[in-house]
Amino acid sequence: MRQEIVKVDITVIGGGLAGVCAAVAAARLGSKVALVHNRPVLGGNSSSEVRVWVCGATGHGIHRYARETGIMGEMFVENQYRNKEGNPYYWDLVVLETVRNEPNISLYLNTDVHEVEAEGPEDDRRIKSVTGWMMASERRIRFESEQYIDCTGDGLVGFLAGAKYRLGRESKDEYQEAWAPDVADEITLGSTILFYTRDEGRSVKYVPPSFARDITQTTIPLKRVIRSGDSGCHYWWIEWGGEHDTVHDNEKIRDELWAAIYGIWDYIKNSGQFDADNMTLEWVGAVPGKREYRRFVGDYVLNQNDILAQREFEDRIGFGGWSIDLHPPQGMYAEESGSKHLYMDGVYPIPFRSLYSVNVSNMLMAGRNISATHVAFGTTRVMATCAVLGEAAGTGAALCVKHGVTPRTVAQEYRHELQQTLLKQDASVIGVAYADPHDLARTAKVEASNYMRSIRIERSDETAMLAEDVGILLPVDQLSGLELLLDANEATQLEIELWSTGRPENYVPYTKEASVLLDLPAGERQWALCDLAWKPSQPQNAFIIVKANAAVELHLSHEPMTGVIGFVGTNTTRAAATTENREASQPVLTWSMKKYARKPFCLRTVGTTEVYCPSQVQNGFIRPYGGPNMWVSEPSNEPQWLEFLWEETVLVKEVQLVFNDDVNEDLINLHHHRTDFEVIPELVKDYSLQALIDGEWRTIHRETDNRKRKRTHPLSQPVATSALRLVLEATNGCSRFEVIRVSIYS
Repeated sequence: MRQEIVKVDITVIGGGLAGVCAAVAAARLGSKVALVHNRPVLGGNSSSEVRVWVCGATGHGIHRYARETGIMGEMFVENQYRNKEGNPYYWDLVVLETVRNEPNISLYLNTDVHEVEAEGPEDDRRIKSVTGWMMASERRIRFESEQYIDCTGDGLVGFLAGAKYRLGRESKDEYQEAWAPDVADEITLGSTILFYTRDEGRSVKYVPPSFARDITQTTIPLKRVIRSGDSGCHYWWIEWGGEHDTVHDNEKIRDELWAAIYGIWDYIKNSGQFDADNMTLEWVGAVPGKREYRRFVGDYVLNQNDILAQREFEDRIGFGGWSIDLHPPQGMYAEESGSKHLYMDGVYPIPFRSLYSVNVSNMLMAGRNISATHVAFGTTRVMATCAVLGEAAGTGAALCVKHGVTPRTVAQEYRHELQQTLLKQDASVIGVAYADPHDLARTAKVEASNYMRSIRIERSDETAMLAEDVGILLPVDQLSGLELLLDANEATQLEIELWSTGRPENYVPYTKEASVLLDLPAGERQWALCDLAWKPSQPQNAFIIVKANAAVELHLSHEPMTGVIGFVGTNTTRAAATTENREASQPVLTWSMKKYARKPFCLRTVGTTEVYCPSQVQNGFIRPYGGPNMWVSEPSNEPQWLEFLWEETVLVKEVQLVFNDDVNEDLINLHHHRTDFEVIPELVKDYSLQALIDGEWRTIHRETDNRKRKRTHPLSQPVATSALRLVLEATNGCSRFEVIRVSIYS
């Protein structure tokens, strides 16, 4: 047996997506990081060992412009390019390569940390080291660091260090949470094992093992959805253990989940109720995917009321958007629905104070063990949100190392630097503007070859009958009117309303601002003028509601327009009531964009707009927030350009670019749904940087075949210039060029 000591700045324990993003974030900021994981592959519940979909703030396309950016966003986009079919092993490689690309990370797989040395009184503990055993290699490794990040999920490191934690459900009166039980208890969400199937093309028999559960003697056939063609996360509801201890009873829970899976497969194969003769089991998981265990107590405990109010924390460092999603304690054997969901109107912020321990001075945490109540945890627990929190925790830890301070001091004294560092890295922060005083682009005059001065979606590819109300979201600074392309089968009247959305991060109708009743003659391909005039106090999104009318068909285009989304209004829930319980009156469910994804209604705005002008790249917002927040050129087959001009010569050493990767497009790592294109069409593909030197434009960098959102270009030699030009030559399929941010550094 070998004894080793590893000394680094930061030790991250747990290699799920939270741990991966924490390690990568800290390493990119210059910290030396040890990433320690007790499994042979990274990714946690998303890995090929467990195979859970990476869900996040989009809620599978329910929330708008909600896909994560930063490190999680990079992995989503890269996986789409490499693995749009959702192969779990290819996803493993995306995660592994994300880590291996960082020279400041030392990776320790198959290393189980189960010893922690900590000192100090109960209310002021400090971790001195953690020790892990590397299985098969017989290496006992002691990790000594300034900062530690517990991303273990179950919270073992913090527990051994004496960190304060909660287990189970708080009572309703502790945080005045409507969804909390009257009396506190230790019930948690259960664990799940998944299975995959394959069609062999010939008859395949199945003989169940003796321990298979006879599910006809349970409520499963009546209360859950079973289909022979489903596999993987379609069976997320195979859940059990919420009334047990999900850690200490892990083996018992695994055995019960196996018994259920083999019993469900027996029911599918041998009951005669399914077309499954040629089907076989391809894979059955061996590692239960845990949902919940310890939650550490931080300086702030996030609760249900914060989530629903979308509370704007001053120390916000990321966002979530998945519904508050709670499951019955009995799991798959419950007679009630497998889950119940409560949605907020848009994404919600998460504070940094929930990412560090209240009593262990050098411990941060990220993932499902953050400081949140059981009810709030019902939304923060999904993996893409955990990844966002990991990036924030890793960034915070790096600032602790940089300044020689605790996470609490970062929250109190370096909050602005924390947020600005996250924004510079293109992380998932909403409602905070990037304002780096060292960014030369902020002081330049910016010009462009052209920009979209009005919204015109004129090419019709299909029509849709107005059987239900429809909605149209579009950005406005002032609106003098709107034209819609439509067919009227007979003379009729059409009612149209204009609503504001209430908050810049929300995309639902909130306050009615104007309405109009149109008299339509019979006829096809009419451009109907809607006299809807509105000049809001600041640029924001307008939500247009076109009321149902069976005599009218609206025209749709198959060419998306950035900033414009189509919705259908519905009062029916789309989930199977036996599996998921959703209250359809919640606004984000009432208005669904899935039917019209990337298919905007044909329309023309009256008058001009500045919402796509070149100065948008200077406003500091790196995500849609009250508008697209990007420069958008007119459609063109010719190269276009953005130009930055200074009154005096500046020295340029590095240029950072953020292109539009359409965060409204809901990407997934596995097989929940398939997105056809490999690269987001709106991403700029070919471009060059030019500097004005001795009166001539000279190319100082050129890039081809780009498929990434954020690009950083350090120049081999600093360039002295009074003007810098970004020349955009081609996209990955969009007819316009779209740029979110340009930052220039000396």
